Amino acid sequence: MDTLRTRSLLHQITLASRVSTRSTICRNRMFHPSKVNADLVAPPDPISNLRPILYENSSNTPIVPNVRHPYSLSEFTPAAVDADGDYELQFKLLRQQLDSFNQGFWTDSNTRFYAAKTAVLESLPSTITAREKEEALSTFYLQWLMQENERTMLYTNEWRRRNFQLISLSFKVYMQRWRNKISSQP
Repeated sequence: MDTLRTRSLLHQITLASRVSTRSTICRNRMFHPSKVNADLVAPPDPISNLRPILYENSSNTPIVPNVRHPYSLSEFTPAAVDADGDYELQFKLLRQQLDSFNQGFWTDSNTRFYAAKTAVLESLPSTITAREKEEALSTFYLQWLMQENERTMLYTNEWRRRNFQLISLSFKVYMQRWRNKISSQP
């Protein structure tokens, strides 16, 4: 009987020590003062259906993709730019411009699609059956895809071109960080 009580008591002490250690660890994590450096994903946009990315170091002003800026990043050669942040800044700007380009295309495309779909639905007589409505929408979807095919292909090609630029620039950022890390070691 005493051994059973002793085991039970030892078990309770062990559990209590584990719980106190866990709670200490959790409290340390909760009150840790370091800043979280991460990009966040926002809820989906109601028009474009894309989830915008909120970058941790960006300002609240959105980047407008087609506005001409007095300076171009292509004007600066790697030798003329500071070795610490040239590729990284270009990467961040290009990434935000690509996201803005993507968001703009799908917002415009979906706005036009829903307006055309509403126009088709409003042009149908009120006495139409559900099957006839489905056939009318099926015809509309086919016409819409044929009408938008060239525009979508141009968008896709441009998106791929910009995405490839972004991937190659991210490789340059990685190599630059690696070179800086190697050169800073004694």
